[in-house]
Amino acid sequence: MCPLCNENLGCVFWDLNDICVNARISYLFDHPGTVFYAIFVSFWAVSFLEYWKRKSASLAHHWDCLDFQEEEERPRPEFAAKAPCQEKNPITGVREPSFPKSIRTKRIMAGVGLIFIMMSLVIIFIVAVIIYRVLVSIPLFRSDALRSQAQAISSLSGAVVNFIIIMCMGRVYEKLAYRLTTWEMHRTQSEFEDNLTFKVFIFQFVNFYSSIFYIAFFKGRFVGYPGHYHQILGLRNEDCSAGGCLIELAQQLAVIMIGKQVVNNAQEILVPKAKAWWHKKQVKMRHKARTRWEADYQLIDNEGLFQEYLEMVLQFGFITIFVAAFPLAPLFALLNNWVEIRLDAQKFVCETRRAVSERAQNIGIWFTILDFMAHLAVISNAFLIAFTSEFLPQLLYKYEYDWSLTGYVNFTLATAPNNTLTKECRYRGYRDSHGNHTLFFWRLLAIRLGFVIAFEHVVFGVCRLIDILVPDVPQSLEIKMKRERYLAKQALADSDTIMKVAQGKDDDEDDIAATNDINIAMNDGESTSVAIPPTAPIPTTQPTPPVKGSPTFSSYDFENARVSPTTTPYTKMSPSSRPSSYANSSNTDTPSSSSSHSKNQYSSFSNKSPPCGPSNGNNGGTSEAPSSKSRHSSHFTHKLPPRPPI
Repeated sequence: MCPLCNENLGCVFWDLNDICVNARISYLFDHPGTVFYAIFVSFWAVSFLEYWKRKSASLAHHWDCLDFQEEEERPRPEFAAKAPCQEKNPITGVREPSFPKSIRTKRIMAGVGLIFIMMSLVIIFIVAVIIYRVLVSIPLFRSDALRSQAQAISSLSGAVVNFIIIMCMGRVYEKLAYRLTTWEMHRTQSEFEDNLTFKVFIFQFVNFYSSIFYIAFFKGRFVGYPGHYHQILGLRNEDCSAGGCLIELAQQLAVIMIGKQVVNNAQEILVPKAKAWWHKKQVKMRHKARTRWEADYQLIDNEGLFQEYLEMVLQFGFITIFVAAFPLAPLFALLNNWVEIRLDAQKFVCETRRAVSERAQNIGIWFTILDFMAHLAVISNAFLIAFTSEFLPQLLYKYEYDWSLTGYVNFTLATAPNNTLTKECRYRGYRDSHGNHTLFFWRLLAIRLGFVIAFEHVVFGVCRLIDILVPDVPQSLEIKMKRERYLAKQALADSDTIMKVAQGKDDDEDDIAATNDINIAMNDGESTSVAIPPTAPIPTTQPTPPVKGSPTFSSYDFENARVSPTTTPYTKMSPSSRPSSYANSSNTDTPSSSSSHSKNQYSSFSNKSPPCGPSNGNNGGTSEAPSSKSRHSSHFTHKLPPRPPI
């Protein structure tokens, strides 16, 4: 085999059988079952998000937060304290602290520029790690004892160095992003957290995944061939290890993912204890805590759930985006979550103060990030299977050579062009003796691109079908929400009716008593016939103030108890047919059947009645009865509205 670095630097030729162990290990990750496993994980990611939307809707309804973010959320206290002006809220109509949008836009653009600078810094560190791996591999290739493991050692040490840089850069940028988001002056807590989350995630995504993307899709693609190698800073571009790029990618994923889990769990244990020790030293309480609040004061502040969300989202990316390269990622994630649940419980219950509860409609921009990563996982796994694994080259070789892999390894090795190296050697690539790509390479490239398109369309189609079949809101919850909206509309439309229904039986008794009083009073005169109006419903308007000095014919009020003579029929009644118990109804004495409540309710109408004629000699009263039908009819000119049903 040709040297894996420049021959003039001391790298020597090597034998293919030196990598047999690495080839066997790589088969654990690179085999046909990986394709179906990647498809399954893609379906699982979409199904997980669909069922989370259902769970989120149920929780939001349970805590009455379905429309909280758009309608009810108030400005942040920090924003209210620093806002230079006030404006009227178009929703609530209340004047609230405000910040000019033009200034905020300029600050956001400045923040975007800073994000690009930090991401460029991450790329610079990745290039530095690449150069580090090349420089470390050179002396290892010169050693006879370490030559076979030279690239494995250099890639592993490079992964550790890259992980240390990632953790340090992440801590620095999180503090910088918090200051930058505070400077942008966002109005509500939801807007503040969404912008902070977006900034931190964009940087952490580049910080954690950039080196992995480089190994998966770019490393070994631009090396060249003997005699025409591409160089960077005077050094030959690094090639994939002898066992292939996929095993190196799995190694990089294992170092970053597992290392991050170990460091985070150690921080969950050590950092709260160290902070609690320093806090107690600063407090210096003279006596032992006797009350609950004194004991809580000695605990450290609760930093919220931002770090917990960020850790889970990054873990979601590790187990979905690169699952084809590292199938054991979900297992390590499960083990980590079992441990972290107990560590977080210990931290939040025993070592930190109680968190300040805040209402929220959902998890905010975190769900958008998860949805983005689920879609990116489909594309990433498609390219990993097509361009990084040996699945499609082996499949095409078996199709062209009687479905057998006999001679496949020799078929994948090309011969170095003449006069390029000190002796003839082989290297990995589908090239002829002159360094040109063979026809098999172009057919394989077409199949790879077709596989990517077919894989994406099939998976996205099934994922879309899952999205359609699984409603975002459970059916039972949707029925409950519709029922609540219906009851709210009914309560708003029937508020007056509900108030009247609450009066119940008292209204019915008052209505009957008032009707009887009207009939008795209208027959209190000398005329031979009187007009009796029909039963009047309960009035719905406030009584009109009585006219001072006007005579009355009853001690009760006949508020609006008049009907139009043209529309209401009248019944003639002779004086002899009147009840004897109401012969003196015009006196101050009231019928015994009337209640005191009826007197008080209708007494204000007595002053509105027109004057009545002199009474006959039998009753001895002072009231005057009407002398004609027209005078009786003028008392009932307005028909009362019907009483609402009970």
